[in-house]
Amino acid sequence: MTISNEAVDRRQVPRRATPAIVEVRNLTKSFNHTVKAVDDITFEVNEGEIFGFLGPNGAGKSTTIHMLTTILKPTSGTATICGYDILKEANEVRRSIGVVPQEYTADEDMTGYDNIMLCADLYGIPRSTSRKRALELLRLVELEEARDRKVSTYSGGMRRRLELACGLINHPRLLFLDEPTLGLDVQTRTAVWSYIRRLKEEYRMTLFMTTHYLEEADSLCDRIAIIDHGRLVKIGTPNDLKEGIGGDIIELGLKEDSDSASGLIGQVKGVKDVKKVSVLSYRIKAELGEETAPRIIEVLRENGLHVTRIALTKPTLDQVYLEYTGRSMREEEVSSEQMMNHRRTMRAARS
Repeated sequence: MTISNEAVDRRQVPRRATPAIVEVRNLTKSFNHTVKAVDDITFEVNEGEIFGFLGPNGAGKSTTIHMLTTILKPTSGTATICGYDILKEANEVRRSIGVVPQEYTADEDMTGYDNIMLCADLYGIPRSTSRKRALELLRLVELEEARDRKVSTYSGGMRRRLELACGLINHPRLLFLDEPTLGLDVQTRTAVWSYIRRLKEEYRMTLFMTTHYLEEADSLCDRIAIIDHGRLVKIGTPNDLKEGIGGDIIELGLKEDSDSASGLIGQVKGVKDVKKVSVLSYRIKAELGEETAPRIIEVLRENGLHVTRIALTKPTLDQVYLEYTGRSMREEEVSSEQMMNHRRTMRAARS
């Protein structure tokens, strides 16, 4: 089964050739002239990749997507989507993209099929085309048997799959996914991941997704941009980001508070960096952590210091986030409106 490649609108302006499907330059969004939700970010998205924005709630992920999809106007900076300027050619941008928002937007009193057809009508897709495409999309997301049921009877996973189908109705060149698995259980989240992979692998679609799930970014994304407090702090493939930390991570606790412990650990063969993170705790980067950890324990013991705990971990995206922001992934303070939307989405996903 394939999604029809018919044009959404024969009057659509021809796509322009561009080296990157998304080009963002110094994009900034301020609210009340003081709060910078997005702060001077620059990046590109290559055609055919899954590009991820990884960061906690309130980091600026959704605000960025709202600007790139022409919902919000930037305070400053520029961006082009599929070769079109988000300010000067907003209509062309909208024709070229699909959007699956964080909040559930389907009309609960309508059937799944009718929701998709409504989206097609809003794009101006002829009914002769949209009827066929709606059925194709319902098969793609495995909702064919539920097509004539009201959305109010759908589970959270079914609703998310319907949102995905609605976002694909105009056969977009680029699909934006804002927290696509928010509130879903692990099994349903994994199923949604499989649909996302199919869009890239079978339909050669470019996907731009935001997430605060570390395993989601690691599993799905070809490249990840880490965003924190509105600023991009690092971009790379998951493996490059993890390898960039510079080795395994050893977390160590001591019984005694010692001014000499950092120096002693730093002299051990294989140790690349030592940070004292609290009075009795240390974070150590090391090559071949399995071999280095015993040497650290021995050196400390010889100098009268006693290890109370030690943990060895291979680099993870959480460690990457900690490395570049100084904090582990965490829940940020968000506005009351954002929190209400977040809770509303969670409730709908779990219904």
